Amino acid sequence: MSGKDFDSLEKVLETYVPEAELREVRRLLFGKEKLNPPQSAIDAAVEQDFDLKGYVFEASPEQLRPPRTVRVGLIQNKLVLPTDTPVSAQACGEMVEVAAMCGVNIVCFQEAWTMPFAFCTREREPWTEFAESGWLAKNYNMVVVSPILERDEIHGGTLWNTAVVVSNNGNVLGKSRKNHIPRVGDFNEGSSTYYMEGNTGHPVFQTQFGKVAVNICYGRHNPLNWLKEYFKNEFTSGDGKKAHHDFGNFYGSSYVAAPDDSRSPGLSRTRDGLLVTEIDLNLNRQMTGRYEMYAEELKEAIQHDFKPNILKE
Repeated sequence: MSGKDFDSLEKVLETYVPEAELREVRRLLFGKEKLNPPQSAIDAAVEQDFDLKGYVFEASPEQLRPPRTVRVGLIQNKLVLPTDTPVSAQACGEMVEVAAMCGVNIVCFQEAWTMPFAFCTREREPWTEFAESGWLAKNYNMVVVSPILERDEIHGGTLWNTAVVVSNNGNVLGKSRKNHIPRVGDFNEGSSTYYMEGNTGHPVFQTQFGKVAVNICYGRHNPLNWLKEYFKNEFTSGDGKKAHHDFGNFYGSSYVAAPDDSRSPGLSRTRDGLLVTEIDLNLNRQMTGRYEMYAEELKEAIQHDFKPNILKE
């Protein structure tokens, strides 16, 4: 199996590992039980040719609080039809319909889902003119997280990488702009090449199904994640050949991560897909959080006379 045709780790395990051993492998890797979607959803996914997977995140039973169960749907897609085609006629609209069959309460689209991956071409027009309306949310009684490119006409037509959060009533609750921009060699999304660093902070949106916040792509690079690798020279796999600059399939796929540091299996790397996860929000409070300590240490770290607490022999 070549790298180009590699679908996903989970697919390889399902293909080559016997069922009894596979259950144990899944338990060790993920610890999640599969969520079985209704047959109508399975049939629709087969007909429309996209992956449909489901998993369950459980929390420990509590005496005072009943489980607070919410279903979240993640959609990954490639563009087949022109971007001005009504969403109801595109694969995304069909996947949202399947998500509704699965009882999804909150559906999340991928970054800049209404446009091609223009960030490798420097072509930003005309993909900044399209935004998704709230009819999907109201029609299917879902909260919709819709990441788009936003043109800010009030401030000189500035472009922002923005996620719009729409309530299940079809009303726009607000927006969250991407805070951290990747600048890695020729891959530079910032400095007005496409859009600017966000200025909305980290808003939290109160929805009927729970509180929702948004981190877009490189936004995961928050101040606490300072540990990373740096390669001075181009990476060539040690084969003596020139480095590749061509784009193939994206190097990841969609999955859901939980506050206990576990994750669901991912969707295919090469196909459209819908991942449905059932989560118990009680798991959030069951995790240890020392927020007062984090706040104090971060406050100290930004002072000009800060001295790291490093103990030496």
